[in-house]
Amino acid sequence: MVPFVKYQWVVKEVISMRVKLTRRLQKIADQVEQGSVVADIGTDHGYIPIYLLENKISEYVIAGDINMKPLESAEANLQRYGFSNKAETRLGSGLSVLKEGEVDTVIIAGMGGLLISDLLESSKNIVKKIKTFILQPMQAQMELRKYLIQNGFTIKKDILVKEDHHIYEIFVAEHGQQEVENTIYYETGFHIQSNAKDLAEEFILGKIRATKQVIENISQNASETPVEKLKEMERKLKKLEEVLLCLQK
Repeated sequence: MVPFVKYQWVVKEVISMRVKLTRRLQKIADQVEQGSVVADIGTDHGYIPIYLLENKISEYVIAGDINMKPLESAEANLQRYGFSNKAETRLGSGLSVLKEGEVDTVIIAGMGGLLISDLLESSKNIVKKIKTFILQPMQAQMELRKYLIQNGFTIKKDILVKEDHHIYEIFVAEHGQQEVENTIYYETGFHIQSNAKDLAEEFILGKIRATKQVIENISQNASETPVEKLKEMERKLKKLEEVLLCLQK
C-alpha cells in the first residue's frame, strides 16, 4: 500500500504534468474531431499535439515547423510528457513536411492569413487529401477567407476567442463550394452569430470603430480626397452596422 504522503506527491506530479493551453490554443484544440490524425503546422513548443494525445483526441500527431529551435523544443516536450511514440516532429515549410493522405486534419495557427494562403497553394496535392483545416490567422483574415472560398473550400465555422484583450479568429474549413450572399462576410465571418452574443458584438464594434477612423483619415486628406475609397468605406460601415443590428435582435 502506498503511504498517504507519497500518494499525495504522486497525484500532484501527475496533475503538474498535464499541459495547460492558453485560451486561444484551447479553442483551436477543441475543434479537432475525436480520432483525427493531425498535423500541427508551425507547432512551436508542441503544446497542441501534447494536449490532443494526452486527452486521447488523437492517436497520432505530426508536429511541423520551419525552424529547428522550436522543433527541438516540441520534441523535448513530447518526450517529457511521454508521447514520443505517438508523435513525429518534422522540419520544413508548411504542408511540404507531409505525405499525401497521412493526416485528415491540419492546424495552421499563429501566422498571417496571406502566408497561410501561400502554404495551402504551394501544397495542393497534400491539401486535396485533407478533410479538415483549422486555421487561425493573426492578420489578413479577410484575404484568407477570400482565398478559401475562391479555391474550393467551404468555411464551416467562424470562431472568436478573446485572450489578453485581443479577439482572435479561428476558421474551420473543408473542401466544398460556398455561396457568398454578402461580401461583408469576408470581413465578419460567415457564422458570426454562432459565437457568444457579447463577444460577437464587441468584435463587430471594433471593426466599426476602425472603419470610422479610416473614413475620418480619408476625409481629413485635404490635398487629395480619394472619393471612391471614401465611398467604399462608407458602404462597409453601413454593412457592419447592419450586422451589429442583427446581432442585437
